[in-house]
Formats: sequence, C-alpha cells, structure tokens
Amino acid sequence: MAVPGKKPNFLVLVADDLGFSDTSPYGGEIETPNLMKIAKEGLKMTNFHTAASCSPTRAMLLSGTDSHIAGLGAMAEDMAMFPDVFKDRAGYEGYLNQRVAALPEILQDNGYFTLMTGKWHLGLTKERGPHARGFEKVFTWLPGAGNHYAHEPQLHGLEERPQRFLRPVQHNLWMKDGEFIRQSEVPKDFYSSTSYTDYFINFLRDRTVEQKEKPFFGFVAYTAPHWPLQVPLKYRAKYKGWYDKGPRELRERRLQSLIAGGLVPEDVEPAPLHTLGTGSWEELSPEEKTISSRAMETFAGMVDCLDENIGRIYDYLKESGELDNTFVVFMSDNGAEGALLEAVPILNGMKFEEVLDRFYDNSLENIGNYNSFVWYGPQWAGAATAPSRGVKKCATEGGIHCPCIVRYPPILKDIDSINNTFTTVMDILPTVLELASIPHPGTRFRDREVAVPRGHSWLDLLVRPRDDSLSIYESDNEIVGWEQVGIAAVRKGNWKAIWMPPPRGEGRWELYDLSTDLGEIHDLSRQEPEKMREMIEHYETYFHETGMFDAYAMIQEQLKMKGRG
Repeated sequence: MAVPGKKPNFLVLVADDLGFSDTSPYGGEIETPNLMKIAKEGLKMTNFHTAASCSPTRAMLLSGTDSHIAGLGAMAEDMAMFPDVFKDRAGYEGYLNQRVAALPEILQDNGYFTLMTGKWHLGLTKERGPHARGFEKVFTWLPGAGNHYAHEPQLHGLEERPQRFLRPVQHNLWMKDGEFIRQSEVPKDFYSSTSYTDYFINFLRDRTVEQKEKPFFGFVAYTAPHWPLQVPLKYRAKYKGWYDKGPRELRERRLQSLIAGGLVPEDVEPAPLHTLGTGSWEELSPEEKTISSRAMETFAGMVDCLDENIGRIYDYLKESGELDNTFVVFMSDNGAEGALLEAVPILNGMKFEEVLDRFYDNSLENIGNYNSFVWYGPQWAGAATAPSRGVKKCATEGGIHCPCIVRYPPILKDIDSINNTFTTVMDILPTVLELASIPHPGTRFRDREVAVPRGHSWLDLLVRPRDDSLSIYESDNEIVGWEQVGIAAVRKGNWKAIWMPPPRGEGRWELYDLSTDLGEIHDLSRQEPEKMREMIEHYETYFHETGMFDAYAMIQEQLKMKGRG
C-alpha cells in the first residue's frame, strides 16, 4: 500500500541490448515470470522509443532531453576513433554534461534518497561519475561493456591506457559511492545481474532511520544481455535445444505471439530478417548451427537470470511495504545488438583476434562461461526486433523501438493494459517530476545554465492506459529526431523520414507512414514528394535545435584523405 503523506518512490530498471520480443510480456518464449507479473499489474507500452545505442539513451533518460544537448551526440567510443572531428564540440563531450540537470540531482535536492547500481556509461572520471551527478549510494561499472564475471585478463599488467572502445582513467573501471575501487575489491563470486541486485537491495536494507524517512529514486542499469554472452550453466542449460531451428523460425514464432497478444496489428507486414550479409541457416554446417544455437541459448539464460533478479527487488519492496508506493519502469536501452565484429573486449594494445585467441576459450562446451567471449550475430537480433527493420545503431524501428513496462497502483488502476501511444525515453524525467510534485528547475540549476526537457509526462496515459487516441507529442511544432554519426531519422505523428548511409542504407532520404507500415518496407518518398520535403525541413529544425553538426561528412572526408573512403 502507498504510505500516507509520503512522496512516491521511483525505480528504473534498464536492460542492455534487449530486443522488443525477448521477454514473455512481449511475446517471447524466454521465461520471464517476474516481468510478466509486473506487466499484468501495470501497463505494456508498444510504441516506446529510445536512442539507437546505449549511452545516448541513458543521457536522454537522466536529462529528459536530446542526447546531442546532454553530451552524447555520439557514443564516446565512436568519437575516440576521430578525436579531431569532435574536439571542443558542445553536446559531444562523451559524458553527461553540465548543460543538463540530471534527474538524481533534482531529486536529491528535493529530499530523495538516491541509489544506483550497474552500468554508467556516462563518464569515466570521478567528477563525471554517478555519485557526482546525484546518486548518494553507488556500485557501478563505468564503461559501456565488460565481462559479466568481472574477468578482464587482457588488462593484467597493463601499463598504457586502452585507446579503443573503453578508455579507463588510471585503469579504474569501478566506483563505490564517490570513490574508485580496484578489481580486487569486486566480489570474488561476481556475476553482473546477481551482484548489481545484491548491492541494490543491500543499499535499501542498510538505510539509516533518516534515509528510510525519505522517498527513494533507484536506478538499476543491468549489463545483461549485452555481449559477451555469459551466464551460469543452470540458466543456459534450461534452453538447450530451444533454438535448433534457427533465427528465421524464431522470428516467425515470436511475430505470431506478438499478434496473438495484441502487441502488433494482425495484418502487420514485417520487414525482412536482418542478416547483414550473412548466409541463411540452411547454409550452415551442423557444427555451425550447434555453436550458433548455443550462443542463443546463453542469451536466453541471461534474460532468464535478469528476470529472476528483478523478481528479488520486487519481493524486497513487497516485504518492506514500499512496492505499491513505487513507480516502476522497466525498459531496454535500444534494439537488439546485431553486430558481427563490434564484440571487442577491453584491449591492451592487441588486435581483436589476438585477444580472443590468447585469453578466451570459445569451444562449444565453454560458451557462456567466464572465460568465453561470444555474441549471437545479426540474424538472432533480427528475430528479436520483428516486425521492425534493423537492429541496434539503426534509426529504423528495429534500433529504437523498445519494450517498456510501467507499474504504479496509486494512479494506474486499469492494469494488464496495452497502450500504443508514441512515447520516448525523454519522457521519464518529466513523468517522475510530475508524480513527485517537483517542478523542473528551468534554465538555471546549481548555479549553471541548463536545458529544459524535450520529453513529456505520462500522467494522462497512466490515468487512461487503454486510450490510444492520447497524444504525448501533440504540438504542431514538436519534432522528435534521432542521429548518430550520419544515421538519422525524424518523426512527426505517424510519418517518419530516415537517412541511412551505406552499407546500412542507400544514402538518401526515405519516407514511411508507420500507421500502416511498421516494418518500414514501403518507401513513399517518391509518391509523397511534398511530405518528403516537409519531413526534411522538420529534420533541419531538429538539427539546429539540438546543436548537432555533420560529423558523418567530416569523417568521410578524413577517411578519403587516408585512402579508406
């Protein structure tokens, strides 16, 4: 029951690279009874959108505004490969900048106990870490990817900083509260989903009397099911044989389940399976099929384990009497990960292949263990994004259309509901502030200039969760856009324009009516030239409002000069 006179608590649970249909509430076969329970006691959103990759989404979540304003106009890992292009560019700092008031900062200043565990990915230094941005209690992995058992053998004896993908400062990748901790201080039995949950529950359990009198804001940023695919054997073994028919069969099975559950229209026309140039399942040898299936079994086990740990938090809050006064949001940070060679561990001056050969055992029997390093590739990811086109890092729906479940009994009375209103991750901050009766500070916060949110509160949606006629983004002048190093999109109403440079696309604007074409199959740019021009104008408005620049063109020019264009 809600605590009389006490402001609501807030709990934001983020999965990493989880596809739209990877959980049972969204038509998946992976056993996720706790997420199903939360969904039945709350609301499933079917038109929720994030950025196309993880750190921009996290910046949008905590700032309520666009990632180009909040400091993650591109991922820090991408910017590190072309430092001259991004140097001194506002909005491209590679960390959550001071131009935004972070949600935990605002809540902390208004009497909330704030706590966070898991992946940060919004800054690698102490002054840019979660404690400095408003979280009182912290156990965090600062970079964007890492071993789920905290096993990083390629860092042992490191004398120089890794330059690609992860760039730790003084090799400190972990923080507890406001201080760095060494790898040796991480629990010996560490496993990401379990340990982040352990710390989170202990932070709540160990609250002082004063802290218990405060409402809390909790942020659990899980690293599962991001590569490397690793999970204790009992979870992986549960799914042995489940995926032996391959990704195309899985995609069709999940699509039918989505239709049966009312999560997508019955007449939906799905996009073709995302393959990224890989061959069909039928072309694989029996050994290759077995290895690929094992990777997917491991992925499924990771999602199963993630759900089990979310259930532990649910049970703790229920036992403590705080559950029904807690606004709970579960979401993925982007679409399923479909890369082939993006799976790069923290490097120590070695090429990717060297690291795998020297430090990891990817034999069939060892896949999923602490010293394995595998990913599942584009086709399994494509199975998870049906009916959408593309995967993570694409501005098509497959990269940005994500699951989102909300539970909050004091307002959300019509439970086990589904809503198809267009919403974005930027909406979480204004929703939290409205429910807490806390105004946004406006353009000044803690003696600095800050941006106002671009997102909108979900209060009306929570009151009328089955009303698909609601519009969160209803102003004639409101535009929602996406961009990361040339991969771009803009949306207004059900119209969406996309720009995808080669090899992901044709390097021209495409136009889709999402009211009839969720798969983004039928390009209307030539049939609707006026609408196409209008959407390009909207994108130009978005471009200027968010302060972005054409990084893609500058990078292509650099590559040409180096003979790589």
